Amino acid sequence: MNSLLVDFLFSTGYVELDYRYLIMIGIALVLFYLAIVKEYEPLLLVPMSFGLLLANLPVAGLMEEGGLLYYLYYGIKLGVYPPLIFLGVGALTDFGPLIANPKTALLGAAAQFGIFGTMLGAIALGFSMPEASSIGIIGGADGPTAIFMASRLAPHLLGSIAIAAYSYMALVPIIQPPIMKLLTTKEERQIEMKQLREVSKAEKILFPIVIIIVMGLLLPAATPLLGMLMFGNLMRECGVVERLLKTSQNELLNIVTILLGLTVGATASADQFLTVDTIQIILLGLVAFAIGTATGTLFGKLMAKLTAGEINPLIGSAGVSAVPMSARVVQAVGQEENPQNYLLMHAMGPNVAGVIGSAVAAGVLLALV
Repeated sequence: MNSLLVDFLFSTGYVELDYRYLIMIGIALVLFYLAIVKEYEPLLLVPMSFGLLLANLPVAGLMEEGGLLYYLYYGIKLGVYPPLIFLGVGALTDFGPLIANPKTALLGAAAQFGIFGTMLGAIALGFSMPEASSIGIIGGADGPTAIFMASRLAPHLLGSIAIAAYSYMALVPIIQPPIMKLLTTKEERQIEMKQLREVSKAEKILFPIVIIIVMGLLLPAATPLLGMLMFGNLMRECGVVERLLKTSQNELLNIVTILLGLTVGATASADQFLTVDTIQIILLGLVAFAIGTATGTLFGKLMAKLTAGEINPLIGSAGVSAVPMSARVVQAVGQEENPQNYLLMHAMGPNVAGVIGSAVAAGVLLALV
């Protein structure tokens, strides 16, 4: 009887539990706090945190061959989940503000400087070109694109890159406002922008078709992401596939979010995550995100000057592709200075451009690396 009890005890995870697993469980609990208590991107952080927790329960072996998450991980490994997320994003997002004010696309482009600046920093720290390219994408604040890149170029860093990308996406309301306020004056933040022109249905239908033809031919490597983004948006705007649209916006997007979150979190096991590389990646990700916010805001200041005050420079910070969170932050910061300021729809222009820009940047890097 005693031997059976001893055998049972040695079969439990408590025997293998050490400080590394406890640290990772602690990280999971912090992410749960951010998701549940602070409500920072809960749809992403709750499944990702739970996946991280499951991966760091010793002996469970969910990510080992034959384990549940091992098979679900194929959606990451084969690059299936990120494009499907983009399909849902396209189905949910109105591209009208970008079409109505196309010059705001420049703000989305400016915010991508964080990607390339951080890539150079990663190379300086000793990361290889493929690794540095994957790390740099964190600067776009675009989790699916970061996962898509890492799964192709640096799968051994996938857990660290994904957790950094999604954590900073969740922390947009904390990270961005101080940078935005530091780089703009009170007068600039108070600028009221004119109401956007009404965009016709024909324009909204043609936009995704034209974009995917042009960019698909120019950057074939970006087609999986851009193609699904534009397909989702076409379903939204064409008005003849309501059933498919609702599925893309709801059931499909929710299912893929659960699977992606669980499997991404599960890649962050203690032996792979608690390394010097991970610390560097998290710090580089913060730098990347800060640079992207700063360059977008600074370019917004330039556009404000060139347009004689028609552009509120705050909308430039929405050029990072954390859609629609960064656009909401712009609205909140703008209304702090001027309660009559309604910048949300204006900020959606660079926000959408940022989503497209990060996918384009990924396509460029995939083509060159």
